[in-house]
Amino acid sequence: MSVGIFLLILVIAILALVVMIVKLKMHPVLALFIAALGTGIFLGYGVIGTVDYVSSGFGNTLGSVGITIILGAIISMAIEDTGAAKAIANFFIKLFRGKNMELAPSLTAFIMSIPVFGDITMVLTAPIASMLSKRKHISMSTMASFTGLGLFLTHALVPPTPGILAIAIMFKTDLGLTIMWGVVISLAGFFVPYFLLRKWTAKEWIEPNPEFVRGMSETHSDSVDDILIKDPGLPNTVLGFLPLLLPVLLISASSFAQMYATEGSAIYTFCTVFGNKVIALFVGLMYSVWLGYRQRTMVRGIYATTYNEPNIKLNEIMLDKWVARGLMVCLSPLLITAMGGAFGNVLKNSPALAPLSEMIGNSPIPTIVVPWAIAAIMMTAVGSMTTAGMTAAAIVLPMMPDLGLAPLAAVLAIGSGCLMGNHYNNSGFWVMGQFFHLNTQQSVKYVTVPCAVSSVVCLITVAIMNAVGIFG
Repeated sequence: MSVGIFLLILVIAILALVVMIVKLKMHPVLALFIAALGTGIFLGYGVIGTVDYVSSGFGNTLGSVGITIILGAIISMAIEDTGAAKAIANFFIKLFRGKNMELAPSLTAFIMSIPVFGDITMVLTAPIASMLSKRKHISMSTMASFTGLGLFLTHALVPPTPGILAIAIMFKTDLGLTIMWGVVISLAGFFVPYFLLRKWTAKEWIEPNPEFVRGMSETHSDSVDDILIKDPGLPNTVLGFLPLLLPVLLISASSFAQMYATEGSAIYTFCTVFGNKVIALFVGLMYSVWLGYRQRTMVRGIYATTYNEPNIKLNEIMLDKWVARGLMVCLSPLLITAMGGAFGNVLKNSPALAPLSEMIGNSPIPTIVVPWAIAAIMMTAVGSMTTAGMTAAAIVLPMMPDLGLAPLAAVLAIGSGCLMGNHYNNSGFWVMGQFFHLNTQQSVKYVTVPCAVSSVVCLITVAIMNAVGIFG
């Protein structure tokens, strides 16, 4: 099959995905399955051959990230119920001494979105952002811009978020280094747009959602004590951070042990065992259960008032309800990730990819731009960071020998591209608008635009780091 025919089939498949997801409102799992099946048949694999590629790609992807995603979702329920999210927000209120308060929910979202799904992070940080908006008279345009930017950045670039985790596994990059450099690039992608756009975002006044600020009054005080979230019984800062930080620290320690410790030594063995992504997240989960026991009064109170279950036992909440709620939340991202892997498996087995890779490698386009541009196009088209990233990874992976990029550079370029085109066809776009009190036009201004600026900043950062040889 010629390169031209392969590209035509690929373009048709992508357009079909757009039509199915955006126009027909089809769920991405079914849309990806249909696109994968049709693509395989037109590529000449035959019906049975295509089904085999779809099944193996689905199963392999599910096997590599499934348990990790499930554990992360359960931890997110604990973060919500134990008051850890508000404790993290209070840390940033104290850190910035009552000033630039838009950074409190923004950096809370930045950290929370590493193991917690984006939509959950939006829901958890929206009340914090709204309360601080009311107390400090900060427009929700500013709150939405930077809270959204914080959570979208780490969702796109830092494992164990499902999409970037699966891409890192596909490219066989070191997970600890992916986390470390993903955080560095995300920080650049946050603070550069923050300094460029914060005056622009403040020009339009948008009130916070009245439901989140009922009974609250504005204060002109910069006193930290006047601004802190004072729900009774919140955990202290360290305890609040640990459900998020424990898995990340363990995975990172494993990477450094593999680089610097002697294989077979006690520290090497300890770090590599507990730094395994599944074990690390399980440790985070066990800690979250302990935190839930410590915060049992708050946890039971939430179930009494929110879920109307005043007599439920604590063990049932932590060992059953958290799991059930987590599974409900993670099911869709988990299956989208797996079906994205299935579609990718169909694409990467085409013999036309070898001459296509060579052609792109010989083109004048800077090679680092290729994975970013493919991911950006896919994100603009299909509206899901996970779907866009997985599809872009499947297209880019066979090109790697001709692109001459370090695998980690390609992974982070794809993640950077997934920040572009965050608009009407992304559910997160609408969730941000709903919870941060924006209409559709305002959502485009304060969600789509900051993410686009950040995407370019991240690409430039990745390109510089790749040019100086940081990625190897």
